[in-house]
Amino acid sequence: MKKILVTGSSGLIGSEVCTYFAHEGWEVHGADNNARAFFFGPQGDTRWNQQRLQRELPNFVHHELDVRDRPAVLQLLETLRPDAIVHTAAQPSHDLAARMPFEDFDTNAVGTMNLLEAARRFCPESPFVHMSTNKVYGDAPNELPLKELDTRWDYARPEDYDGITEQMRIDQSKHSLFGASKVAADIMVQEYGRYFGMGTCCLRGGCLTGPNHSGVELHGFLSYLIKCNLEGRKYTIYGYKGKQVRDNIHSYDVARFIHAFIRNPRCGEVYNLGGGRGNSCSILEAFQMAEAVSGKKMVYEYVNKNREGDHICYISNLSKMRAHYPEWNISKSLSDIFEEIHASWVERLKASASH
Repeated sequence: MKKILVTGSSGLIGSEVCTYFAHEGWEVHGADNNARAFFFGPQGDTRWNQQRLQRELPNFVHHELDVRDRPAVLQLLETLRPDAIVHTAAQPSHDLAARMPFEDFDTNAVGTMNLLEAARRFCPESPFVHMSTNKVYGDAPNELPLKELDTRWDYARPEDYDGITEQMRIDQSKHSLFGASKVAADIMVQEYGRYFGMGTCCLRGGCLTGPNHSGVELHGFLSYLIKCNLEGRKYTIYGYKGKQVRDNIHSYDVARFIHAFIRNPRCGEVYNLGGGRGNSCSILEAFQMAEAVSGKKMVYEYVNKNREGDHICYISNLSKMRAHYPEWNISKSLSDIFEEIHASWVERLKASASH
């Protein structure tokens, strides 16, 4: 039986990857230490997701591991020697990175380095997939000319219509400390691919979403928005008139692409990973969709100050992914995503009310 190691296995993408590969017949090893509860408090706790994996997946093994612990990472990789590694563990928030810069850099940059070197020593043939972020581009995407429409910002030039390609520059822009620590990791993953000939790729994610997200205000846009709608809680819009655009990809489609890459790995590749134009929406448009699914009005306030380095309009151009892996495409629409997240929060809120 093939073995896969998934770091950040209790998070949104990690847990989806664990479930996907377990159903494909792999032995799944998840590494997580619930750092999200440390970063975000009780709202960000992911133990429920770890327990769900242990309950539902017979071939799942949990490892309590902090990716910053170099000896522990080396020991795990030497013992396991997995056939593939999917690295999703991260400190994922801009705002938090500025408050705890050492924890952010040690988790995102050093943690990735620990895993890469352990993989090179003990299983260099195994494909290594790194969940990077579109924040490696910093605010450079905001330099593209935009036009303002009724409910969203959009690209003004026809050549930008399909979104941002991997040619967008990653330096000489403002990233947030989180974006910068993820740049360090992204470049190192590419370098291990190019320099050592390892099968590695960086997936520069846009809005990755799905029903198993522990959405909080600082991370997990759609999940948090739908939770606020259900609870009648006030949602805060930060700047850009609420017309800022994100393209949303379901975690299941992320797992499907990871599988395609592992089957046919390449060295040091980068891919912009998102829902593309078809799954794009602004905050105002997301409000309308959430209200349509739940039947509840959205309660919100507007703060006329955008987040530092925030993208005004970000749509991932998926043409490189589709060219390299033509068997892959988006399978979950934006309305599928809203309905699934809504159903998941209804269940979770019901369960927490009964405790």
